[in-house]
Order: sequence, then C-alpha cells, then structure tokens
Amino acid sequence: MFHNISFEPRTLRATEARLEAIYRSAKAGLKGDSLALASGMLPKELRQLHEFDPAVELAELKGRADSEMEAAEVINCAIANGDAKMALEKLRFQHQWVAKQQIDINVDQQISITGALEQAERRVLEAVWTDVSALEDQSDGK
Repeated sequence: MFHNISFEPRTLRATEARLEAIYRSAKAGLKGDSLALASGMLPKELRQLHEFDPAVELAELKGRADSEMEAAEVINCAIANGDAKMALEKLRFQHQWVAKQQIDINVDQQISITGALEQAERRVLEAVWTDVSALEDQSDGK
C-alpha cells in the first residue's frame, strides 16, 4: 500500500515571529538542528535563512548574549551576597585563575670557600688515618 504525502514548498522569510522564535530558542541555549526545530523550521531551512538574511544571525546572537547576561547577573548577585564558592568559580573560569598547588621554599645559604676546604681536608685526613689504623691492626695481628 502506498500513501500519498502532500508536499507544499515553503517560502522562507525572516518574519518577526520567526526571528522571535529563533531568539527564544537561542536564549534557552539551543544550537544547530535543535535550534532550528524548536524555532519551527527544518535545519536546512534555518541554514538557508542564515545565508539570505543577516537578521537571523543577529537574533541568534542576541538570544545567546541575553542568556549569558542573565547568568552573569545571577553570579554577580551571589558574589555580592558573600558566596565565596561562586566567587572562586568566577575567578577560575572567567579569569583563568589557578590556586597554587605547591609551596615554594627558598633557602639561601652562603658557603665559605675556606670553610669548605677545611671540611674537605678533615675528611681526607680522617680517611687517611682510618687506612693507616687498619694497616697497623693488620700488621699487629700477623
């Protein structure tokens, strides 16, 4: 059995109602095919409208900008009311701030050359005396 599907070509125009639907969908955070379908169009139709009318892109950009503005106002209000976690999140994500993960320890130590030479000489003498004592112990034991 074959079913007839009626086909009527649709004329695309960026009417005020259509632009408003695109704006609302973009403000809700939809993108791509979801934005087109929620706006009452097929994805192909939205792409064609983008090509023919710059007002379509403007409506989409305005919807996204208004949504971002609302979110920013909520965040700033929370920060103003003392929400430290929200302030930290804003620093991290909007300003790319990173807390230090390590502690820097700087120890400045001056080395005396004469002191170092004296210590080296003492170690050499100790090693020599240890060897001499070991030789004497061996010769006494024979």
